[in-house]
Amino acid sequence: MTAPRVVLSITGASGAIFGVAIADKLIAHGIDVHLVVSEAGRRTLAHEISADAYGKLLLKVRKAHDAADIGAAIASGSFPVHGMVVAPCSMRTLAGIAAGFSDNLIVRAADVQLKERRRLVLLARETPLHLGHLRNMVTVTECGGIIMPPVPAFYQKPETVADVVDHIASRAIDLLALPIRPLAQTWQGERPAGPGPAQPSRESGSVPNR
Repeated sequence: MTAPRVVLSITGASGAIFGVAIADKLIAHGIDVHLVVSEAGRRTLAHEISADAYGKLLLKVRKAHDAADIGAAIASGSFPVHGMVVAPCSMRTLAGIAAGFSDNLIVRAADVQLKERRRLVLLARETPLHLGHLRNMVTVTECGGIIMPPVPAFYQKPETVADVVDHIASRAIDLLALPIRPLAQTWQGERPAGPGPAQPSRESGSVPNR
């Protein structure tokens, strides 16, 4: 049986670590990752992680595409993929997707997901947001995309930055609805813990929106 394919893009917004974590999790679960990193994304990988972070990613993924190669397989809806994640997603990339301005492979591949009614998850990374950002998010949502700002889930009681990154990466992958078990912890509701405040109960699985 052919392994599911996922397109993963890393753009120039802060948060390159999310893209790396998502790549590692997808690969660990047997997913074929098609990677596209923008030039700004490469700079962010080098600045936020290490000078060789991009090179290490290239050695892990199934296929890497140049962001300028609009003739790549993932630029066509006839090439079957399960979905796409842009992590992090810069406001420039968000604007291009919202406008359908496919001047590079990242935006073109995202446009393909929308037109083929496939999952597109954007870890939009910017703060604060002006009205143009918000309108672009609404437009992408109306077209079928999923806007997922990388917001920590503090009710999961993370103890390290790695815990926060792990949970956000797991949530992003769960939103793709891949044929694998859910990766993020599930919120099971609060349970009484004697006379003190109620304590959260957690199990493995995807966390529902609250």
